[in-house]
Amino acid sequence: MKTTIRGGLRIARLAAIVSFAGAAASVADGSGGGALPVVATVFSNEVEGALVRAIVGLREQGLKTAMAEMDRMVERKPNYKLASLIQGDLLMARAGRPVAFADKVASIESTAPLQDEARVRVQRYVDAPPVNYLPAAVLQLSAKQSHALVIDTTRSRLFVYANDLGRPRYVTDFYISLGKNGVEKTREGDQKTPIGVYTIVSQKDKLPDFYGPGAYPLSYPNEWDQVNGRDGHGIWLHGTPSNTYARPPRATDGCIVLTNEDLAKLSKYVDVSRTPVVIGSHIEWRAPEAWQADREQVMKAFTRWRTDWESLDTTRYLANYSAHFRSKDRDLDSWAASKRRVNHGKKWVKVGVNEMSLFAYPGTADLMMITFEQDYRSNNMSRKTMKRQYWAREGSQWRIVHETVVNS
Repeated sequence: MKTTIRGGLRIARLAAIVSFAGAAASVADGSGGGALPVVATVFSNEVEGALVRAIVGLREQGLKTAMAEMDRMVERKPNYKLASLIQGDLLMARAGRPVAFADKVASIESTAPLQDEARVRVQRYVDAPPVNYLPAAVLQLSAKQSHALVIDTTRSRLFVYANDLGRPRYVTDFYISLGKNGVEKTREGDQKTPIGVYTIVSQKDKLPDFYGPGAYPLSYPNEWDQVNGRDGHGIWLHGTPSNTYARPPRATDGCIVLTNEDLAKLSKYVDVSRTPVVIGSHIEWRAPEAWQADREQVMKAFTRWRTDWESLDTTRYLANYSAHFRSKDRDLDSWAASKRRVNHGKKWVKVGVNEMSLFAYPGTADLMMITFEQDYRSNNMSRKTMKRQYWAREGSQWRIVHETVVNS
């Protein structure tokens, strides 16, 4: 390729500066379906906007424009290591000597994590999920859940969704850092981020500088983690030290870390004890029609469970439970014996349901988590409780594998 850009540098040389440029290059060349659509994108913050414009626009707009973007960013955020690295590379490229992003040999321990950050930040804008698609993991939000946070660990991204009459509606998203050893936490000290559905349980604002301006602890380990023998504690959403703008994608002991600016923006979407946090790898997004079909399939099984309970036909009711069912220290046989004793003295039963949320559980195929307020009434008892059920698909039928009472 002999085409040149300022200073005689070939396009191929500039592409080498961003060694991850497979996705970025396809956009810059026009082969991705258009010339640089990311330039007009609404960015989650201007620092990230400048970074992406500089990298993706390098071929199309030239080295001078990219350097101007990076100079402004470094002036604004002198503690941003990735920006300084790219600025240095651009300076070396102008002199005909590309460095860290130009040579695979240069992907040493100090620069490889920053290359990963550049890659995932750019990927967000060249391969983003359609904003009108819905996250497959969030199938129903209760009226008390004003927002839900969805974390896609492969994208190093936290997506914010508003509750739109129970349906998730995209609001914004942020770059995040995760566990040094990846995801699927199973034990204390493994430096992994858990996969699952959690709740923000508290807010901490008087912490050492390492955590930034504050933190939001999560409910890890939840009851499903405990059933499956996972342990550990102290998984938080938090910020960065004052001398650091952002951390690489894999840089924490298992927590989810945002820049301090982004954590401040996130705070207005957080309602302590109510905001759900869904953490999954390879989060899927569905067209509204497909999303609705997924939801209806599970709701049909849940409605059948309620109807069978109200019928006082205990055999029908128990058919909704898996042979692998557990509830604390009770298995299916113990559960069945208890239900038969209770139903023997009932003349009628009504089961009302309020405040329902429904999540497709990440990391486990065909597993659903349903949380709801159960309004149980019968001829001799009335009681409201918050209940959580885990439903698994067994063949063509959904069945309950775990059930517990939870704090409201």
